[in-house]
Parts: sequence; C-alpha cells; structure tokens
Amino acid sequence: MLLEQIFLLAIIQGLTEFLPISSSGHLILLPQFMGWEDQGLIMDVAVHVGTLGAVLFYFWREVIQLTIGFFNLVTGRFTKQARFFLNLSLATVPAVILGSLISYFGLELRSIGLVASTSIFFGILMYIIDQRSPQINTFKEMTLGRGFLVGCAQALALIPGTSRSGACMTMGRLLGFERRDAARFSFLLSMPAIIAAATHTGIKVVQSGESLITHELLIGIGVSLMSGLVAIHFMMRWLQKSSLTPFVIYRLFLGGALLLWIAFA
Repeated sequence: MLLEQIFLLAIIQGLTEFLPISSSGHLILLPQFMGWEDQGLIMDVAVHVGTLGAVLFYFWREVIQLTIGFFNLVTGRFTKQARFFLNLSLATVPAVILGSLISYFGLELRSIGLVASTSIFFGILMYIIDQRSPQINTFKEMTLGRGFLVGCAQALALIPGTSRSGACMTMGRLLGFERRDAARFSFLLSMPAIIAAATHTGIKVVQSGESLITHELLIGIGVSLMSGLVAIHFMMRWLQKSSLTPFVIYRLFLGGALLLWIAFA
C-alpha cells in the first residue's frame, strides 16, 4: 500500500470510529472512490487497534478500574469495579454472537447501497431519539440490563453504515442517559469489541501464513491512534453543550449522495 493511502485510511478510521458516522462504512467507500484496491481485513484491524489505543490512553482511569474489577471478580469480590467490568463484558456478548454468525454464514456486507441506506435510516433514528429523550441518567446509573441493551445496539453496527458509536449513543439516549455519559460508555465498549475482532482476524492471518507485523500496519496503528484521540476529545467537549444533530445532517447528506451516485453511475 502507498504511504498516503495508509495515512488517509488511518486518519479516517480514527475520526469516524468515535464520531457517529460509521467507520466501517467510510473504510468501504474510500478505496472505491479513490480507485484503490480494498485494503483488506488486516489493515482494517490494524487501524482499529490504533483506535483501541486511543481509548486506553484517554480513559486510563476507567481502564484501571476495569483491571481492578477483573481481579476482584477472579477473587470472588463483587465490588463496584467488578460490576463495572461485568457490565462491559455482558454488553459485548451480542456483538460477539452476531459477528460469529455473520462470519459462519459468510455474509457479504460491504456494498455502497447498504452503507447509503443504513446511513440515512439510523441517522433519522438517532435524531428522533436524541431530541426526544430526557437527560436524567449519569454513568453511575448504567446497570447490567441497560448496558446489555447498549451492547445489543452495538451489535447492529456490524452492518456497515450503522456506526458503532452512533448506535450505542442512540440506545444510551433512549435509556435517558446524558449525551456525554452515553458517549463515554460507547467508547469504553469499543475496547472488548475491537479486541475480539482483532483476535479473530489475527488467528486467520496466522493460519494463512501472512505476517501480522509490518511497517505499513505499524504506521496505520500509530496514525489512527492519534486521530482517535483527537476525535474522542472533540466529542466529549462537543456533547457538553451540543446535540448529535450535525452528525445526523452529515449522515443524511452522505446517504443521499451515495444513492444518487448509484442511480446515475
């Protein structure tokens, strides 16, 4: 891959992973519109690993609490940290199950038409829920049941164009959470999801005899990490006083433009 291709892919992944506009959708669209070969799953996973690093850096305090919670569970102590860890783990289950089914049946979900349709549909849904739902719950009110529902929404993001962060934030808002806290849980929930996807793809790569460590992949990881940090910081600041409406407008514009392109191509 060309260096500029890696940089652009990594920047877009880092930004769109945390902005509610679908990272997978943009990673599908970019090579098609730029005339590049599809970057493949290995590079997709590499840039996702970079965004995982961004979450680890930005939410390092929460990561420490999750680590404590894991060891508390192992030793049989059900502390608030253990509950936090269990909440995030349980919320990951729906995406793991649906992802396994998609992989098992070999479903192809990388078409422009699908990205256009889901961008529009879930954009409208995000707007309605964000505008009509109250902001009455904070991060402390994230129970196991509520976390699981957010996890079910995350599973839908396996359909390109849906947006993992967008689906999670929309469900969080439907449950009455403040925008920043809905985003916070969404970003933390990306950690086990990315780890699971990277592990699954990494096993397949090793079995195929390909190398998991190349300088192209390392560049992709580093650039997506930096752009991911920028996106997380922006979203957490933006949601202090503003809504998700600008991202809805972008999704509608993108989906409409793609449908026109399909119609007249």
